[in-house]
Amino acid sequence: MIEPLLLTAARLCTFEQDKPLTNASSFFFERDERLFLVTSRHVMIDEASKHFPNRIEIELHTDPDNMASSTGFSILLYRDGKSTWRQGKDTSGEVDVAVIEIDRGALPSTAVYRAFTPEHLHRPGSHVAAGCSLLVVGFPLGFHDTLHHMPVVRHAIIASSFGLRFQGQGYFLTDARTHRGTSGAPVVMQSPSASPVRGDLPWILLGVHSARLDVGTRDMELDEALGLNCAWYADILMTLTES
Repeated sequence: MIEPLLLTAARLCTFEQDKPLTNASSFFFERDERLFLVTSRHVMIDEASKHFPNRIEIELHTDPDNMASSTGFSILLYRDGKSTWRQGKDTSGEVDVAVIEIDRGALPSTAVYRAFTPEHLHRPGSHVAAGCSLLVVGFPLGFHDTLHHMPVVRHAIIASSFGLRFQGQGYFLTDARTHRGTSGAPVVMQSPSASPVRGDLPWILLGVHSARLDVGTRDMELDEALGLNCAWYADILMTLTES
């Protein structure tokens, strides 16, 4: 049996034409019968590091009876000179989350994946405690099960007050061991109760992993890295996937 949670995530590679650039993580989100791929905004474009890919490619399973069977699915990032992905801003500036709609008709007819839906998002008013156990599903340093094309899962906990914008930004903190390549991974919490609307994905989608957080004054020789990370609140997906 394949854990359905692992099928929500897809390994993502960025390209400039045919030149490979970076590896990242992504996941599927479905709303009103439309399918979106979610990742970090800096995966699509990052002016600071001069990262300007013009297409991405994700790896898709193509045979439900043979998880070793996969194919690359390419998505252009620009059309007629305009970006094809959506990104957002809030009162503090850029939100490091991006979505791009996937043409279902272009997918292999036998494609195997699972998608989160609005029903998987955190319900306002329900409490998420500091120290609560989380999972981050992604591809750290591009590492994954290369035979079955599956992501790996890292354990995390909530490291700040969930629901409170940390330092005024639209993210909360997690305490987890993460690496480059995890950007864009879903951050999820086990659903406390069975819910038929969540189907075989009994998880609550809390955030989108962005990057590690460090202290600029840290002594590189004497002090260990904090081990803290930014996870942008997943409710931004409701804005980014509006018709």
